[in-house]
Amino acid sequence: MEFPVWQRLKERMTPTDIVMWLIGGGMLALIIWGSTATLIAGRYTAHHWFDFMVFGLAQGSIYALIAMGYTMVYGILRMINFAHSEVFMSGPYTAYFVAAFFNSSGFLEQQPIISLFAIFLVSMSVSTLIAVLLERIAYRPLRNAPRLVPLITAIGASFFLQYTFRGLYGSGFQAYPVVKILEGEWAFWDFRILKFQAVVIVAAALLMAALYTFIQRTRVGKAIRAVSEDKEASALMGIDIDRMIVTTFVIGGMAAGAAGVLYALMFKQVHFFMGFIPGIKAFTAAVLGGIGNIPGAMLGGIFLGLVESVGPSLFLDGLGIVAPYQLKDAIAFTMLVLVLIFRPTGILGEKLAVKKA
Repeated sequence: MEFPVWQRLKERMTPTDIVMWLIGGGMLALIIWGSTATLIAGRYTAHHWFDFMVFGLAQGSIYALIAMGYTMVYGILRMINFAHSEVFMSGPYTAYFVAAFFNSSGFLEQQPIISLFAIFLVSMSVSTLIAVLLERIAYRPLRNAPRLVPLITAIGASFFLQYTFRGLYGSGFQAYPVVKILEGEWAFWDFRILKFQAVVIVAAALLMAALYTFIQRTRVGKAIRAVSEDKEASALMGIDIDRMIVTTFVIGGMAAGAAGVLYALMFKQVHFFMGFIPGIKAFTAAVLGGIGNIPGAMLGGIFLGLVESVGPSLFLDGLGIVAPYQLKDAIAFTMLVLVLIFRPTGILGEKLAVKKA
């Protein structure tokens, strides 16, 4: 005798679905096995897990800020802006020269708050400018073209920007100046957190909250969500479609520029190729959370950052794998596959930014 629920599942699932579920179940069982073996072995203390979690939150917060640009552009144009990784790169790379000047002149040490404000301002301005130029020059003329055309254009724009900045700023790695007030650590009971990690987490959280509030609570935000839902109806209601699309790119560019400085403060270097890996991870985060879903992009970014930080030690150490942290990227994309097997639309599901007015 079969249960009704199981019978309905068998009727709806294709053989391919069954195979994918079996693969996902096997991967999940392996993860549970490895995690259990790691915890039983007791190689890591509570302080180690706390450090992993804090680093994961800081890294995931950066992914979440970048992912907001991907998910908002998809929500309003139904395209993946693969050049967004270079929008992320352009701001902090340009702001590096401002930071280096402040450092060499001593202004960074004398006025660190003002210096950081100026660095953020330059980075966000440059990233916003690049994002707006992309929309105006590369995407707007192709707005009514088949979807494959803007996609190829975005990939071409990504390579163009990479090698433009390589030509302008050089191909070498540039060491971001150290901000003295962000050195050291703070103690919370028996746990310690590095100052720059705490600043990255708090700053990213405030920026995400501000951007989400802007989209959900302001008239411009509601207009953007309306355009995302139905461009023709929005135009009939008097909404300037082009202006709302440009505003979306502005918001995404500002978030990417801020994320770029946080990334530079955390990893202490910039280069012309720095946007590639974080861009892929942020796109993965957007898909994990549910593409087109702003809260989903935030959740997906934080989830991915935590999995990358905690996962290698938790999942793989108990399996006897040497140097498990080298497989952090594999773990990240494994989690993407797992989520999409059991939840094809992402953790929160695909939902355009306009669903709630």
